[in-house]
Amino acid sequence: MDGRVLGTVSIEVAGHGRIVGRSKPAGLFALLATSPGYLCGKEEVVAALWPPDEPPTDNTVERVVSDLRRVLGDGVLPRRTGRAFLLRPPEGSLDLVRFRDRVDKARRLRGREQFEKLSAALEEWQGDVPLLGLDGQVFEQRKAQLQKEWREAVYCRLAAAWYAGEEKWLREESEKLHRRWPRDEKFFASYLRTHGLEMPDSKLNSVVRRWTRRYGDIGTEIRSVLAEIRGTSPRPRPGVLFQVPNELLAPPRQPLGREEAVRALAEHVRRRQETGVASVVLLSGLPGVGKSLLASHLAHQLRDRFPDGVLYENLKGFAGDDVRPVEPEQVLTRFLRELAPQAPATGLAAQSAALRSALTHRSVLIVLDDAASAEQVLPLLPGTGTSAVIVTSRKTLDDLRSRQDVHLHTVGPLSDAAALELLQNRYSVDERNKYAADFATLARLCGNLPLALTVIERRLDHRPVHALRGLVRDLEEERKKLRALHLPDGELSVLTALSYSARALSEEARRLLWQLAVHPGPTISWEATMDLGTIGGAGTDHAIEELCAANLVELQMERYRLHDLVRAYARHELEPDASGAPTDFKAATVQRVLDHQLHQVRACDRLLDAERRLPIDDRDDLEVISPESPERAMALLDEEYRTVLSCIDLADKLQLHEYIWLLPTTLITYQWRRGYVDDALRYLQRARSSAEEHARPLDCALFHRMLSGTYWRLEKFDAGAACLRRAVRLSEEDVTVAGRESLARSYQALASTLRKQGEGLEAEHYHGLALDLYRELRDPVGEAAALNGLGTLRFDRAEYEEGLRVCGEALAVTEAVHLRERPDVLDGRADILYTLAKIHQARDERDEADSLYRQAAGIYRRLDHWAYEAKVLSFHAELLVAVGRTSDAVEILERVLLLRERMGGLGVQEVRERLEALR
Repeated sequence: MDGRVLGTVSIEVAGHGRIVGRSKPAGLFALLATSPGYLCGKEEVVAALWPPDEPPTDNTVERVVSDLRRVLGDGVLPRRTGRAFLLRPPEGSLDLVRFRDRVDKARRLRGREQFEKLSAALEEWQGDVPLLGLDGQVFEQRKAQLQKEWREAVYCRLAAAWYAGEEKWLREESEKLHRRWPRDEKFFASYLRTHGLEMPDSKLNSVVRRWTRRYGDIGTEIRSVLAEIRGTSPRPRPGVLFQVPNELLAPPRQPLGREEAVRALAEHVRRRQETGVASVVLLSGLPGVGKSLLASHLAHQLRDRFPDGVLYENLKGFAGDDVRPVEPEQVLTRFLRELAPQAPATGLAAQSAALRSALTHRSVLIVLDDAASAEQVLPLLPGTGTSAVIVTSRKTLDDLRSRQDVHLHTVGPLSDAAALELLQNRYSVDERNKYAADFATLARLCGNLPLALTVIERRLDHRPVHALRGLVRDLEEERKKLRALHLPDGELSVLTALSYSARALSEEARRLLWQLAVHPGPTISWEATMDLGTIGGAGTDHAIEELCAANLVELQMERYRLHDLVRAYARHELEPDASGAPTDFKAATVQRVLDHQLHQVRACDRLLDAERRLPIDDRDDLEVISPESPERAMALLDEEYRTVLSCIDLADKLQLHEYIWLLPTTLITYQWRRGYVDDALRYLQRARSSAEEHARPLDCALFHRMLSGTYWRLEKFDAGAACLRRAVRLSEEDVTVAGRESLARSYQALASTLRKQGEGLEAEHYHGLALDLYRELRDPVGEAAALNGLGTLRFDRAEYEEGLRVCGEALAVTEAVHLRERPDVLDGRADILYTLAKIHQARDERDEADSLYRQAAGIYRRLDHWAYEAKVLSFHAELLVAVGRTSDAVEILERVLLLRERMGGLGVQEVRERLEALR
């Protein structure tokens, strides 16, 4: 891939195609290529590419993404289900990245080497205007930032050329730049430096006067150049000659996967320094994540910006029980000895003031590693001036950030690629390829944590490469994992690092950390966390804040998450104080986790299937969100889905039968609507024996209907029919109203399944039985469903007039139902509209069919019923193609493609082929 944004935007991939110019796909590429981390939210994409008064549809946005993905491929523009887009450019494929890398490397060079490196960097530019042809506020802001980077590189190249003796080049270039940007003070200063010595004083004065008349007073840089030309440059003032400390240690290795972070943080410090303001950067993250290494590389990157030296101190905030954190007075005494040896200050306050005074007119970089608290750091910070401080800590140091202007950067685990590179760096290509799967598994089991990866790397030093599979086995067993990530000499140990952090926690925070580890994850909501506190003691809200501040728990997308190694440590190494809690604290925690999840899913399911009866009592003692609409219920279940599945797995592992069958049954409507049918079948099949043995007969009948509905969606109609016959038998045994309701639903589902088996007469018999029961029970939604079932049978027999009559009757029944009383009436109405559309299409009444398909799909979309919306839209697209409305069909199929991708990709290729044939 060859991607360019430093000029006209273009992307070219051999064998895939080329995009160039100001098109929407080119604009999207430019937006991603110039965004931090190559990540851009959908709202920002829309704001950049479309006028405010012409907002695009979701399909329009997806079409632009699809056009760009067609050239780049899924690997570079991966498919995502969220509201953001991500670019993963191959290494060296973007001109902007090449430019920035060369500029960063040039900063560490001098003279001719620096000049040549900067010249190579600037060759990436096609002129001086980036993102050429892309208009709008978003792109104008990015153009301005990129042009600023271009100018800074040009300034540096002019200075490097001066020191390298490139006189001829410098004369030509400075004159050209001054003509192009006459008001730029630095370009004017360069022009004067190279041409001023040859000018008579009168001409030099005239040139300067003309410039000031047009552009204002001259600044410091021009005054300095004029002083050099006139031979009046002041000599250094006499005074004390202070030594320049340089206490940086060489980094132990390259900052794999951290290059972009180093660049961005260095740029932040440079911007602050250029405005004459001191900066404080806090690198925070969980133990072993590589904060100190990042700080070291950042300091080396910035070293040349601080002519008055670099100071370093390990504050030993988490060095162990036998090592006390360094007192700030000790650090101040040493720093002042370096910077102001004659300062008479004693005592913390006086020494801190003396340090601020010593730094006022100096530019010093200070690195404070492993801070335990704000109190350790505050006395060591500069006041005014252009010095900078880099602090690393396992904590977020909230108190420090509340009292100082601090730039917080949370250091996370490495990317998959960087983690693999760290493990594989000493192996040959053949060895990497042969054991690729094992290396990838090792990285995953280490959670991409640099400390864990380094331990494994060291352990591999003492064994042949084929023996790494033994390490994989050790790490796969959670109880052995932390022991496998501990070196015998204790120098490198994930276990030790985590234990030091845990010891600094309060009892409440340690207890909650253990409970969060018992929770199966992968994420947990605020409400579920608060529910744990009811059995763990008071202060849960403060405890979770403490855990987040210690970087042992991460708040991500409004949900809490534990790193796998933190979870393993808390489960098997942490002993919580359970005083005041139930005797079996773990069992009580597990039950609370499952109770919360069951009642949260049920609160959502009530809005998706209001008539489903489940043996789940209301609970006032649980922090459960009650969604206000079916749409919100679906969105909430989107957030909870993976956590619910993990809870089912936990219940199955502990053989807690009530949850084994109730959780999957409560979740089923959501799974059907989202198209997660394989998941549904897997969990229902596992739950079958629990339901048969432990559920009441009517509840067991409900379970079999849910299992049958899942088989039905997988077109396994024989298995579905068998489940429904079992549900009928169980329902027939109960003569209560609830039993009659269960029997009606079982008849209705059996009829629909028999139709799919080609048993039309038997299907009609059961639809009739269901209709009679629904009317007896005064259930209009069920009545409408049974009538619609009879209408579909008329459609199958080409009895279109009768089908229209029966379905019309069904539609009238639903229209008499108030939506607030029966929200599920919408789903039934959409089913009827879909049947009517098919009948009208069969009668060649295309306008009526078109309207009905649109209405049905609109309801399914409102209900977030992805699977049925995709099905209806597919039929609608066929109709539109038949009447020659190809562009409308393409738009609809693009929506189908999006839905199929969201549901896991089933049928995606078929939709793509249909789209390609129509375009």
